[in-house]
Amino acid sequence: MSALSARGLRKQYGTTTALAGVDVEVAEGELVGLLGPNGAGKSTLVKIACGLVRPTRGEVEISGMRAGSIAARQRLGYLAELFRFPGWYSADEVLSLHQRLSGSRGGATERTELLDLVGLIEARDRRVEAMSKGMQQRLGIAQALVGSPPLLLLDEPTSALDPVGRRTVRLLLEELRERGTSVLLNSHLLSEIELVCDRVVILLRGEVVAEGSPAELGRARGVEIETDQGTRVHDASREDVPRLVAELVATGRRVYGVRVLTSTLEETYLEAVGGETS
Repeated sequence: MSALSARGLRKQYGTTTALAGVDVEVAEGELVGLLGPNGAGKSTLVKIACGLVRPTRGEVEISGMRAGSIAARQRLGYLAELFRFPGWYSADEVLSLHQRLSGSRGGATERTELLDLVGLIEARDRRVEAMSKGMQQRLGIAQALVGSPPLLLLDEPTSALDPVGRRTVRLLLEELRERGTSVLLNSHLLSEIELVCDRVVILLRGEVVAEGSPAELGRARGVEIETDQGTRVHDASREDVPRLVAELVATGRRVYGVRVLTSTLEETYLEAVGGETS
């Protein structure tokens, strides 16, 4: 059973089509990145999965249960892009509040484990207003994990973070995947998606225009071979490398290096969305 399954998902806002028949799956323990320019339908898809928005057509299921139902909501954690916690609350108080809201009975033990997981155990009594943006972001992920939901929906969790903060969140996501938690990650940062996600879904104007692992979305661009006569790119694939090297050596060439060239996720993304801006 999939952690999240969206089939034929369509959403109309008056004459505007936000989603035009989208199919998306997130398997158990899988980390899926959701990419696309502004207005592509990413946030609408996430909000429908949370039960905050009703689809015009189609359906979303969370672990086999209809999105928006109490049973489905109990199985997911959500971090909105523009979340806000009361500035006068401490980290511990924020988690205590969300335990009450979600019905979690984990108590102080759960709060301690979550703060330790996101690296905030030493800041449990610090007020939100005294925290850096990175600390608040990690606290946001901790609140999404209250009650140990098997699925996380994260909307731009690394937005406005510096490289160190992004790396911290990336390592946290990898830890969650090892624990078997499924994640749907909505982000504009292609480099982060490429590093951490098992699979990528690219949306454009409410439709899926590309899908697959970062490696699958990368396209072969030839084989670069450096010899004593310089560097040349051959129109070939990885399977052709042994033959090419053998032929060069047979003609007396010295081979110093071989590199199989593939397009990056960024290049694939730009090809998929064309001139659309994020």
